[in-house]
Amino acid sequence: MQHTIRVSCSRSNLKTVRDFVAGVLQEHQLSDILQNQIILAVDEIVANLIIHSNHEDEHKHLDIRVEIANHEFRFEAEDDGQSFSPAEYRDPDLEEHIRTGRKGGVGIALVNRIMDHVEYTTIGTRNFCRLSKRLP
Repeated sequence: MQHTIRVSCSRSNLKTVRDFVAGVLQEHQLSDILQNQIILAVDEIVANLIIHSNHEDEHKHLDIRVEIANHEFRFEAEDDGQSFSPAEYRDPDLEEHIRTGRKGGVGIALVNRIMDHVEYTTIGTRNFCRLSKRLP
């Protein structure tokens, strides 16, 4: 069964999305660690879409779909903001971040480590970000 939610591109909606995903995950008796990892990955993606792709324009929206089927968690966010090009992305130097005390800039690297599959697609003016994670 697919669960859907639509939120405006405001940081204040990050909690709404976290709670939405947590509600779906709670139905499946996963470990707290796995649930928190998935929620963190989704939160990082949604924050990036709200802040970087849509510039916190509350007139824009994210359409979010979540599904758990065949022992796999699937997430999809759709928007019409600025697209993200994974080909241009470079993992940050984590040691440098720690050494300098820099905050931010590690979300995508974290998502790539948590999730099994991360995909960005643009069709016309619509952008799609899809995440999946195999479940025990």
